[in-house]
Amino acid sequence: MTSQSHLPLRPLWLCRICAAPWPCSPARLTLLAGYRHDRVALSIYLAAMLYDAVDDLYRLDPQTVPKPATLHDRFLGWAAPRTPRPQSSA
Repeated sequence: MTSQSHLPLRPLWLCRICAAPWPCSPARLTLLAGYRHDRVALSIYLAAMLYDAVDDLYRLDPQTVPKPATLHDRFLGWAAPRTPRPQSSA
């Protein structure tokens, strides 16, 4: 990774480059490329980051920690393989 990598700024969990909630769009693209042959490893990595983020964000302010579903979507939901919807025969 270069110094211009979109990495998390802890304990805020914002991107160091663009200040978006991490993982930001560029970070997601980089992660997908880096783990393109091992989506299970990507999920494990992101789950570990989610665990750390919950801990950090709770310590910062327990009243403002995002809801679990929001954090799941932010850290894990986007990386889940998409299954095509069956086409209806109408």
